[in-house]
Amino acid sequence: MLTMAREYVHKIAVTGGAGFIGSNLLLHLVPKYLDYLFINIDCLTYAGNLASLKAIEKAANYRFEKINICDFAALEACFERYAVDGVIHLAAESHVDRSITGPTEFISSNINGTFNLLELTRARQERGLKFRFHHVSTDEVFGSLGPKGYFTEESPYRPNSPYSASKAAADHLVRAYRNTYGLDTVTTNCSNNYGPYQFPEKLIPLMIRNATADKELPVYGDGRQIRDWLYVQDHCEALDLVFHSGKSGETYNIGGHNEIENIELVRQLCRILDEILGGGPRENLIRFVKDRPGHDRRYAIDASYLKRELGWTPQHSFDQGLRLTVEWYISNTEWLHGCISGEYLKYYEMMYSKR
Repeated sequence: MLTMAREYVHKIAVTGGAGFIGSNLLLHLVPKYLDYLFINIDCLTYAGNLASLKAIEKAANYRFEKINICDFAALEACFERYAVDGVIHLAAESHVDRSITGPTEFISSNINGTFNLLELTRARQERGLKFRFHHVSTDEVFGSLGPKGYFTEESPYRPNSPYSASKAAADHLVRAYRNTYGLDTVTTNCSNNYGPYQFPEKLIPLMIRNATADKELPVYGDGRQIRDWLYVQDHCEALDLVFHSGKSGETYNIGGHNEIENIELVRQLCRILDEILGGGPRENLIRFVKDRPGHDRRYAIDASYLKRELGWTPQHSFDQGLRLTVEWYISNTEWLHGCISGEYLKYYEMMYSKR
């Protein structure tokens, strides 16, 4: 397999490739770069779903390795086996609510896992090998904005949850390794993603799932929290661009320029579902619930640096992206039901255990 890997121009490890953004990224990259080998490294926690990657699972330039990024020895063996020369690092525990009730896994995966990958990158560089490390982070590391202004690449870090603190720590590790050891790194901080293959605990798929089943739609606090929403395909295009063309050592913010209050987002979802499925009005299902601790009031990304330096702009308005997302979930009920029932957890055993 090592010989086969070296026939490719580049061998890129994508950590967390069975997750929401990771699976969309691989679906974008694998058919586009046929002269690259892509190694999907994922330990398949509850949010890792290999069924999202059916379209590419048999592609010649795709491999899957079930590895926890906290397992240094397994990671090292994988990097050697495939002669990996680049990483796009998305693997992370990412659900804020879960980080509040159980922060241990967030510290372990998001900090220690990133440290392991950086150490492997450093080791390969010290052997004279070229290696790019792309760290994918979040706007939540910057904390909460007031009613005006935007997060920029120069914004101070003010994380307010165990999740965002763990991602902030990982960002700082990447910066430190760049400055201390001269690694070739790029970092991206993105706003809230939405689109196909998002695990149904997250806001948009949860609301779609509940609304189609005539269940209550729980909205935290007064619902006036504002988020900047980024369609996942636009994010993947930006990640592709930064990984290949971003300046070493730079950080790039990726935002969708789509600010909306949570309550208005849920109402808009309801209106789209009423239009497509009939019935309703599903807005009557909205229920306000106790706000979560440390809930940031507003996020908004200034992505002008990325546009100015690399020419990227999002291609989907929020209205377009939200409708596409609703239509995808309605058309892919088997995938959604597999997540809810837990059937997706058997996919690895079915597809890979006998290989």
